[in-house]
This record gives sequence, structure tokens and C-alpha cells, in this order.
Amino acid sequence: MDDEQQHVRHGQARPEQRQYGPLAGFTVGVTAARRAEELGALLQRRGASVVYAPALRIVPLADDAELLAATKEIIDHAPDVVVATTAIGFRGWVEAAEGWGLGEALLGRMRGVELLARGPKVKGAVRAAGLTEEWSPESESLAEVLDRLLAEGVKGRRIAVQLHGELMPGFLETLRDGGAEVVPVPVYRWMPPEDIGPLDRLLDAAVSRGLDAITFTSAPAAMSLLSRAEERGVLDDLLAVLGPDVLPACVGSVTALPLRERGVETVQPERFRLGPLVQLLCTELPGRSPALSLSGHWVEIRGHAVLVDDDLKPVPPAGMALLRALARRPGWVVGRAELLRALPGAGRDEHAVETAMARLRTALGAPKLIQTVVKRGYRLALDPVEEGDGQPASD
Repeated sequence: MDDEQQHVRHGQARPEQRQYGPLAGFTVGVTAARRAEELGALLQRRGASVVYAPALRIVPLADDAELLAATKEIIDHAPDVVVATTAIGFRGWVEAAEGWGLGEALLGRMRGVELLARGPKVKGAVRAAGLTEEWSPESESLAEVLDRLLAEGVKGRRIAVQLHGELMPGFLETLRDGGAEVVPVPVYRWMPPEDIGPLDRLLDAAVSRGLDAITFTSAPAAMSLLSRAEERGVLDDLLAVLGPDVLPACVGSVTALPLRERGVETVQPERFRLGPLVQLLCTELPGRSPALSLSGHWVEIRGHAVLVDDDLKPVPPAGMALLRALARRPGWVVGRAELLRALPGAGRDEHAVETAMARLRTALGAPKLIQTVVKRGYRLALDPVEEGDGQPASD
């Protein structure tokens, strides 16, 4: 059931939200190493709390002996085709070559070959270097680049492919199987972060459901997170929460591959950009939040806070655990024993439920949202709805 249906179901249109951004009350993890601050700023501008945890680091281009070797090989033996896959990678390649005193030689070689650019940003980087691409797909898809090459015929051709740190499933292998000589150009390489602490803290937050979403902008970042979870023995716990409780949001389908291989469903924007990724979260996260009409108030239960009408109310983790347990069956009585099981680390004393409930009511600022049913438990004070809705207003 989508967000709007959920609101209509309870007989009340969703009030226009003015004071807070669409991500207010949600916590989003950022695993990016590059452009992490830019992504974080976009999320914070829309109200999100951000947890930064770079899942990898990038080897500086000028220090990479593999790139130097590939550059010299291309200068010494010109390829028939050069495939440029990312703008930052292509610019970095040219800058590194210039630093080695090979810039003009490299550009000279590329002026005489078929130059394919994966998308408009790459096309801009190619032209900024004084080159002209022969073709670029509007889809920004490597699959379309591959289709073009295969249609042209690759047997006996020498094809240089600028790698870009992400998985390129089947691309190089298909070219080789077709008889091409492939020259990989590793413009940058991923390595584990020097400080693993932030990544461990993000893992802990995800497993304990302290995050609402994790963003991934590269497949290596996703692989690094999964690998670290496996090293710490929490991979199964992580896989259990990804999707149902913590939304994995990937910038594109290639980035999502390591997660999909583990059976994790992800969301991706139509355009592989940071802006559309953030806009997708602005739709998905509120759409996953229970939204109810309680005791004359509009209530939306978010990650670490609750919107009561248009007031954002921060709620402690114990209170959020109780509220979510009640929201799973709005209007029905939930017993103290069940609520106790929902409390993190509460033990066996049902008095902990009463204490957490009192704090929850104080945090919400509207005590009548939750009703006490003597000797039975608690329930949300769901407003009456039309007959046939299926949600009881009373028990």
C-alpha cells in the first residue's frame, strides 16, 4: 500500500508539510568516499540526519603504477577504440599523464582512434581535453556501448577500456570472447578505509535499526560493507534488516549488484545521479512510515522522530520501539508482555514498559494519542473511520 493510500485509508487527507523537509526525522548512512560531503549536504538540506562512513578509499592516480603502465602501452601501441566511462576518471587519467610528462603523447594517440564516451558528463570531459568523441549513448549504459562494439565487430581489434572502480560484469569478458584484444586502464583503485571505525559504527547502527536508509554510490562500497559485516560476524543480521527495516538506496543498477547477489532488493533512481538519488529517498522513506489519524492529530512515525500535525517530536529509541509495536496493529490492544519484547534490552520487568511509555507520551506532547487499557496493555487512539475500512476505532 503506497503512502497516499495509507493516508486516505484513515479517512483524512495528509496535511501539507511546511516546517520540515521530507527527510526530517530520518537517519541516512552515507558510504561514499568521493563526493560524500555533497551527498550529505543534499540529504541534510531536506532534513535528514546523516551518518558518514566511507566504506573505501581511492588510490591517488599519480601513485598508481598500473595506470602508468597502461598509459605507456597505449602510447607505444595505439588501440583501435578507447572507451571512456566516467568524467572524473577520464580527467584524472589525462591529468596523471600530464604529471608524468606523457599528456601530449596520450592525447595525440586518442585523436587518431574511435573514442566512445559512456554519457554526457564523460563527453564533456573528453571535449575539455581537446578531443571529440565519435559516439555517446543517451542512456549512459555500458550495455549499449557493448552492443555498438559487437555490432561493428571486435575480432582482431585492440580496445582500451577506462575502468572506473565499479564492477563491469561481462563487459571485458564479452569483448575478449569476441576476439578483441582488451587493454584495461585502471584510472583509480578502491582499497579499504584507513580508519575502519566509522564503518563499524554504521554497521552497528544498521543492525540495531538505528538507520532508515544506507546510500551506495559504487559497487565496491557495497562490497566493502558486506565484507566488513562478514569479518565481524554480523552479515546475517545485516542482510536481515536491509530492505524491511533499512532501505538500501543505490545510485544505479551496477552499484546494486553486490547486494542483489545476496538477495537484497534495492531502490535506484532513473538517472544515475546524486540529486535523483536524494529525491528518491524523499519519496521512499516517508512512504514507508506509518501515518495515522490519532485522537484528532495527524501522526507520522519516522525513524527517530514523530510528526504530530506539523511538529517534529524527537523520541528516544525505547519510545520508538513501543510506538512501532503499537502501529503494527493500530487501534488494537497490545499487551505489556509483547511491548516488553519490543523494548531493546529491557529484560523481564514489565515496569520498564510503563517507564518507557511515560517518556514516550511526554516526548509526543499529546498524551491522549496512546490509551491505557487497564490490566491489558495499550493501544493507539485511532480516530473513527468509515465502515468497512477494517481498522477498529475501539476494542
